[in-house]
Amino acid sequence: MHGDDAFFRERGFGLKLGFGRKPVLLVVDLAHAFTDPGSPLGSSLERELEQSNRLIDAAHAKRMPVIFTTVWYEQEDFSDAGIWAKKQAGVKHLRAGTRAVQLDERLHRQAGDALLVKKYASCFFGTDLISRLNSHGADTVVICGCSTSGCVRATAVDACQNGLRPMVVREAVGDRSQAAHEQSLFDLHSRYADVVGVEETLSYLKALV
Repeated sequence: MHGDDAFFRERGFGLKLGFGRKPVLLVVDLAHAFTDPGSPLGSSLERELEQSNRLIDAAHAKRMPVIFTTVWYEQEDFSDAGIWAKKQAGVKHLRAGTRAVQLDERLHRQAGDALLVKKYASCFFGTDLISRLNSHGADTVVICGCSTSGCVRATAVDACQNGLRPMVVREAVGDRSQAAHEQSLFDLHSRYADVVGVEETLSYLKALV
């Protein structure tokens, strides 16, 4: 339990949004650059991949939309990364056409699943994600992937700001830093999203009509 839990609850933070009726599963950046511990951007995410696959399988069973994301840059000088490339050198390992930006083969991706390419942390920023979600009539975004303190967090915040219910699945998101992971989950659950368990999420998905 986070040390600030009681303090925040007393002040009305962390109220439950709850799952909606029309979810989409968003699998954030489980590409080799992030799932290979030998990569400059990577960490060991075996457990998170396994739990993400459970969500993917459940979504497929209900014919629920699944959107995978990756991030890559096409410009030789990484100008399509903007000023972000000046802040973190790891961006330069995300060149289009390389294995680093390809989705991890362990993922249970099917032919009908969408792939969204982004340039920045949030899956919403500079992409057509809102249009895709609107086309599905979505009111809920179930989020798994990495990293909790980076792209997962930014995506969950933007989902909330766009009027969607962000459901961040605790066991299916990971980070290079355990401290950053836990603090981000605490902050998200306090202000922007519901941090939910994988079993609770699977039960919800199985009950969808």
